[in-house]
Amino acid sequence: MNKPIKITQQSDGSEDGYDRVVSFLRDQLLTGQLKTGDRLLPERDLASALGVSRPVIREALRALATLGALEIKRGFGTVVREPNFTALSDYFGLVLAQQAGAVDDVMQARIAIERQAIRLACTRALAQDLDKLTQALQAIKETIGDPVKGGAADFHFHTMIVEAAHSPALSSVYAAVAKLLQQSHTERRRAIASVPGVDSYLVDHHEAIMVAIRRKNPSEADALLAEHFEIGANLREDAAQVAAQRRGKPRVTQRMS
Repeated sequence: MNKPIKITQQSDGSEDGYDRVVSFLRDQLLTGQLKTGDRLLPERDLASALGVSRPVIREALRALATLGALEIKRGFGTVVREPNFTALSDYFGLVLAQQAGAVDDVMQARIAIERQAIRLACTRALAQDLDKLTQALQAIKETIGDPVKGGAADFHFHTMIVEAAHSPALSSVYAAVAKLLQQSHTERRRAIASVPGVDSYLVDHHEAIMVAIRRKNPSEADALLAEHFEIGANLREDAAQVAAQRRGKPRVTQRMS
């Protein structure tokens, strides 16, 4: 059954047909006029009501389908999809990747997201979330000497913190920014591998973070996570300084605050 849609043409001619269709459907979705499972009017009816051609309607529907908002079913019509953050995350990550200095900016965004997530995790984490964190910590211990596997295990641990917050919005945004950092995460782990005592630090500090979550202590967990990122940044800069000195090229860096 098609979803009845009230359409009032308000275009003043300054908005082209494609933008008008996308704006209209976006507003319908954002206001809840269109809900998951609703089937849109046939293309010819939408085209007539919005004063555009059917090819313009198809282009707009394909764009929204790419973003995961709609699903075009051949022989049936176009329906509103269950919210799917994956497509949005992929698009968001692609846009960010094109920006100069994106990794540094995204790292700051990641820290902000994780610090909010860990506070939520302290009150929302379920038994299965704690089990996943325990398994992730064990993986860190087992791969501590391997920058590639260890970096992946480390990253997975932090992802489990965000998942334990049970916030779809935080998980979605985190997934988008995290993709830009996965490769550099391994490079950062490789860079600090030669720092004395780094293996013990990585294991002990991740374990302390997990214990704080188990204690349901948001302030303690947040403080430990903030310290974790700060120390990690300092270790990477120290390692870079040592490497530069070995090459005979003094390196001046600015620590992340």
